Amino acid sequence: MQLRFTPEEEAFRAELREFFTTEIPEDIRRRNAEGKTIYPDDVVTTTQLLNKRGIAVPAWPVEAGGQDWTPVQHHIWREEMALNFVPDLLPFNAGMVGPVIAHFGNDEQKEKYLPATRNLDLWWCQGFSEPEAGSDLASLKTRAVRDGDHYVVNGQKTWTTLGQYADWIFMLVRTDPDVKKQAGISFLLIDLDTPGIEMRPIQLIDGSHEVNEVFFSDVRVPVENLVGEENQGWTIAKFLLGNERSGIARVGYTKTKLARAKKLAAEITTPTGTLLDDPAIASRLADLENQLLALEITQLRVVAGSANGKQNPASSLLKLRGSQLQQDAMELLADIAGPDSVPVAAVDSAAANGTADVLSPEWAQRTVPTYLNYRKVTIYGGSSEVQRQIIDKAVLGL
Repeated sequence: MQLRFTPEEEAFRAELREFFTTEIPEDIRRRNAEGKTIYPDDVVTTTQLLNKRGIAVPAWPVEAGGQDWTPVQHHIWREEMALNFVPDLLPFNAGMVGPVIAHFGNDEQKEKYLPATRNLDLWWCQGFSEPEAGSDLASLKTRAVRDGDHYVVNGQKTWTTLGQYADWIFMLVRTDPDVKKQAGISFLLIDLDTPGIEMRPIQLIDGSHEVNEVFFSDVRVPVENLVGEENQGWTIAKFLLGNERSGIARVGYTKTKLARAKKLAAEITTPTGTLLDDPAIASRLADLENQLLALEITQLRVVAGSANGKQNPASSLLKLRGSQLQQDAMELLADIAGPDSVPVAAVDSAAANGTADVLSPEWAQRTVPTYLNYRKVTIYGGSSEVQRQIIDKAVLGL
């Protein structure tokens, strides 16, 4: 593998960078850089601008609106989006249900769902995890019983990310309880306006409402909403999770966080200079940058190895290491903020009437909630323990 990009690839990078910095509104990119993205508006606006240019879903098949790019071009696209603070595309649309429908769906489903999914006219959410089926997803209990030309769905899903904005949910359901658990699962598409669905918010440790639990009580779903064949859901789920884990490394995103950490550390004075001069901070930054470079090279190898369209089990390496480095970067930012990460009002401020001036800067106040929120990244998409099992069996052959 060549470790330098070709002149053509650098020209491709420059073209993308110009588009991202001139066509994606500056206020959207600024909010994203500051962790203040407005949902769902900023994501919808960004996606539709990218779709108009034809680069919202480049990894999809060309006939479905994708691009005939090389693996390196896909890598550059992801990296430049992150480095220029373009909000992440909704993963449930771009990286999950869209590729599934394009690969397993029938012609009618492709025509009905793919354009709206690509343009975010439909906001999808994911119905996989359940209270007793998280990492052991095959243990799911939500049932779908055939009744004429409908399935009747009963059960519960949890950790449904951004479901409060969603129009539809794609689901794994049990359609045959009498076979091996992986063999009796199917993949359904469900309109969230269907009677019998209730969505309840879950408040996270940082105080935010990002995820939900969803209850299904005698929900009638047309059989035509089945993707693939009945009881083929586990095969589809493995295809989907392979796509999810490949993008979960988020190398470019972590690069921006380390660059932010460097800048902030250089601005904070100490008795001997700046915090960037502190050997402990400098050592942590250097270590993270080296580990991130190693992950980036591994990502290029994995993507190139998946160029034939088959999922590479080594994508679990990206998920495992990428999520750990994201957490390490968030922890470093919180440590750089130090005591300022805890919002404290001045003693003489007008706290009683709600107009208190908080002494610490806003960026510092955000570091600990973000650090706490990012405990999730070593869990979703398959926990780190699950990734190690996959690497053990499918990569190392142990």
